[in-house]
Amino acid sequence: MKAVISMKGKSFQKEIDGNLLYGKKIGDVIQGGSLGLENYELQITGGSDKQGFPMRKGVVGITRKKIVLSGGVGYKSEGKGIRRRKSIRGEIISEEIAQINLKVLKEGQKKFEEFLDKKSSEEKEKSEEKK
Repeated sequence: MKAVISMKGKSFQKEIDGNLLYGKKIGDVIQGGSLGLENYELQITGGSDKQGFPMRKGVVGITRKKIVLSGGVGYKSEGKGIRRRKSIRGEIISEEIAQINLKVLKEGQKKFEEFLDKKSSEEKEKSEEKK
């Protein structure tokens, strides 16, 4: 499972073990130690499943449901008063989820920018290997 961790408009991706988050819901606060971010507090803000359907807070369960939307996550309204039935994934994390979005609430001793620098240096090494 992929985790996208963001803080103040900057983000990085990290591959994680999904078993750590199964059963958690959007809005839950987790400790970053299990993800390799010591003394960090993270909040789950959303995600998407393996087929690309977004998770939406307020949709109970782990299944995909078709609900009528007029805006918000999963649907961009074409005009005032227009509603559509769209498929949305529930707010509970399960094995069907491919990506989780996390927001940093409390920063640890190691600064967030250090994780960004580490990630960018790894990407540069990969691009050099391809050449």
